[in-house]
Amino acid sequence: MVAMTPSLLPRDWLYQALVSGISGALGYGVGVALAWVLRRVPAWRRLLASARARVPEDVAPRLRPALAVTALLALVLMLVVGARWQRAMTAAIGMPAPSTADWLRAAPLLVLIAAVLVLAARGVWGVSRRFDRFLEAHLRWPHTVASAVAAVLVLGAVLLVDDLLLRRGLSTADAVFAARNDQDHPGVRQPRAQERTGSSASSVPWESLGREGRRFVAQGPTPAQLRSAGAVGAPTTPIRVYAGIESAETPRGRAALAVEELERTGAFDRSVLLVATTTGSGWVNGPAVEALELMYGGDTAAVATQYSYLPSWLSFLTDRSRATDEARALTAAVEERVEALPEGDRPLLLAYGESLGSYGSENAFTSLADIRERLDGVLWVGPPNANQIWHALVERRDPGTPALAPVYASGLLVRFAGDAQQITTPPTAWEPPRALYLQHASDPVVWWSPDLLLSEPDWLRERPDGVDRPVLRWFPLVTFWQLTFDLLNAKSVPDGHGHNYDALALDGWVAVAAPDGWTSADTERVRAVLGP
Repeated sequence: MVAMTPSLLPRDWLYQALVSGISGALGYGVGVALAWVLRRVPAWRRLLASARARVPEDVAPRLRPALAVTALLALVLMLVVGARWQRAMTAAIGMPAPSTADWLRAAPLLVLIAAVLVLAARGVWGVSRRFDRFLEAHLRWPHTVASAVAAVLVLGAVLLVDDLLLRRGLSTADAVFAARNDQDHPGVRQPRAQERTGSSASSVPWESLGREGRRFVAQGPTPAQLRSAGAVGAPTTPIRVYAGIESAETPRGRAALAVEELERTGAFDRSVLLVATTTGSGWVNGPAVEALELMYGGDTAAVATQYSYLPSWLSFLTDRSRATDEARALTAAVEERVEALPEGDRPLLLAYGESLGSYGSENAFTSLADIRERLDGVLWVGPPNANQIWHALVERRDPGTPALAPVYASGLLVRFAGDAQQITTPPTAWEPPRALYLQHASDPVVWWSPDLLLSEPDWLRERPDGVDRPVLRWFPLVTFWQLTFDLLNAKSVPDGHGHNYDALALDGWVAVAAPDGWTSADTERVRAVLGP
């Protein structure tokens, strides 16, 4: 029932059934463990015997049915209240509201999920007990030794089966998403412009770029859009370079291939060179790159490489080191080539990453000082809680500033923002090169962490400013599962909430790397071209 309290994002009845079912099974497990401990405490046994002696004989048989009915009524009541909370949350962000009738469908499913998990745990325990009795009866082992050995062996067998199933599942998922990697998005066509990887002038085959890579190089602002955004004279075609996972076998190989493409397209003669780290499937946020291209009238180059077929969340859970290896290889290769240029002829070198892409991109550096020494600006969007530099900066934030909207060193070097106004907070100097993290208070990707299982983080002790909807409260075990399912729901909410930052990307780039003489009118002109 506690799991029905609000989390960061609205959720439907199916997710609620999963969260409450898992939480219910965990609660049952905690109760069983606590009872096992208390039965070995003499004072508890005496108290229990005294309580049972005071219950009349005709009342005792009715206690369990009464408890079951009370639990059922409480469950239904909490679902009704939960539906009311969900309607308040959806109304606050402009989503369709669920009905109470729809929400009540979670009741039988959550009971079934909890029962299945409890029965599975009891099955494992039953096997352990039988093995324990076998060791005692046939090998004459002492009870304590037999119990310990049986528990270890059965647990090891369960972990082995889980590992085999996980490996088989990941292998299947990799095959499924590898096949999907060959299927283009609707409307994607091979580019004709020589400034794009995959064109007839490119040495990198179009087919090797993958689903997301082909879309990345095929898209971009048109000449008309560049002129509408303020480009003077004949618009320059933005350069977009990409190396897919099938373009080369290793991160270094793909990085070397990308640098060759940058050379071929004349990218090092452009005003801006953007190194973008992709998410797991190779995705790059098109509007974020396009905003920068429109700001500079197309006088830009953007480069990215792919390291996985899997979607971002699955890559993060199973092998996030790939993102790190890919970002380090690409960043180092591009930096080496830029540093070979005369100092006055070097392009503005920027880094960008969203979600798992920000994790990999950030891990190409050791500290904020290292970032500022090697780059001319960074924009990292929706950083996972596992980002080490981000985490260290938030932990060392200025006293009195909240974790949800931290201020570090008075905003002099790096800033954190969930909207355009926060980017300018505090109204003090912000020295270049600038680093900016975009993070919503409602983004579970930013706040999810295994630590939520047993400890309450600082950000959950804070109430976001201006929030008039139900807010998340921390409960042991439960909150972790609430945010876990929020992760799956993070992109299904309107822009400006959850893990959606498209509308804020332009403001981020204006803050980090605006062209000389840039004005608010210029920003609004580009925003009009980008559209809603």
